[in-house]
Amino acid sequence: MTAEHALTLLYDGGCPLCVREVEFLRRKDQGQTMQFVDINAADYCPETWSGITYRQAMARIHAIDAEGTVLKDVAVFRAAYRLIGLGWIYAPTKWPLIGPVIDAVYTVWARYRLLITRRPSLDQLCNERCERTGA
Repeated sequence: MTAEHALTLLYDGGCPLCVREVEFLRRKDQGQTMQFVDINAADYCPETWSGITYRQAMARIHAIDAEGTVLKDVAVFRAAYRLIGLGWIYAPTKWPLIGPVIDAVYTVWARYRLLITRRPSLDQLCNERCERTGA
């Protein structure tokens, strides 16, 4: 990660919904403030990205801000959308009544994302990655 990026978003390049979201963010950001790291890339190295392992990154979305703070879950979307000028979309996720509900919905999504997108289980993906990369 370089300090020139306000946010580095780690994403699952094998997830069609994740890729669609990243493409949207890239178009809106135009390479100005965010960088995107595909955790499925063979050269993904946790040490480069705040020690976030493949398993951790696959289980829930992560990002790293310019100060090195690791963001997870809905906080990632709040930060990314703020950077592209659409922060108002996720602003209600900080409200006392709405925030916990959105967090719970995201937790359910994260738990079943692979099943919903008809992909192998997290354990199977981790085993396949280990076989492919030796890591």
